[in-house]
Amino acid sequence: MKLNLLAVGVHPDDVELGCGGTILSHLQMGHKVGIIDLTQGELGSRGSGPLRLQEAEEAGEILGVQARENLGLADGFFENNKESQLKVIQAIRKYQPDIILCNAPSDRHPDHGRAAKLVADAAFLSGLLRIETFDENGNTQAHWRPQVVYHYIQAIFIKPDLVVDISEFMDKKMDSVLAYRSQFYNPSSSEPDTFISSPEFLEMVKARSIEFGTIIGARYGEGFIANRYVGVKNLFDLM
Repeated sequence: MKLNLLAVGVHPDDVELGCGGTILSHLQMGHKVGIIDLTQGELGSRGSGPLRLQEAEEAGEILGVQARENLGLADGFFENNKESQLKVIQAIRKYQPDIILCNAPSDRHPDHGRAAKLVADAAFLSGLLRIETFDENGNTQAHWRPQVVYHYIQAIFIKPDLVVDISEFMDKKMDSVLAYRSQFYNPSSSEPDTFISSPEFLEMVKARSIEFGTIIGARYGEGFIANRYVGVKNLFDLM
């Protein structure tokens, strides 16, 4: 399936938190969107890998994405090496996205930055003809390089290069986030408290969206970092 946009997160719920509103807005515009989770998040203090897979499936249904899969890399211990790169390259060539959204290049969780570099490297290598990969049926995949990789901003504030207006999608974004019932605030839960399980964390998610929205004169926004240059002949093309 050819996708226009592929969102990648190292842990289930990264995509929903970082760019769920952007996914919803682009689906409404008629684009085909998919999600790749690199790991099951099996090292998390709450829930379990299999449970988070179920929650990811439910969150994907809430968003309405055309595809979602998990690459099964080792949470906490995956490396940006040939083995991991080839798995990501296979996924990129399978879906042939024009745009990739992925983790922040620097963040509180060390997996986030490592995943950001892994995905960006794989996106470039995916365009090299001499790297051979195969689909599920053993057929050689065509090489493919996305036009751009954008990094969504996560726990640590980073000044965005661009902001997407998600004002009309904020409520549904939060519905997709709360599909991860094992991870976020639940006063009846007996599981350990974590950074993301407090009610203040969910308030921060909304506050960050308000902050980014304010930058562009919108109610809510999602910020991204762009490792690229934009070339124009007419400055009015940027308006």
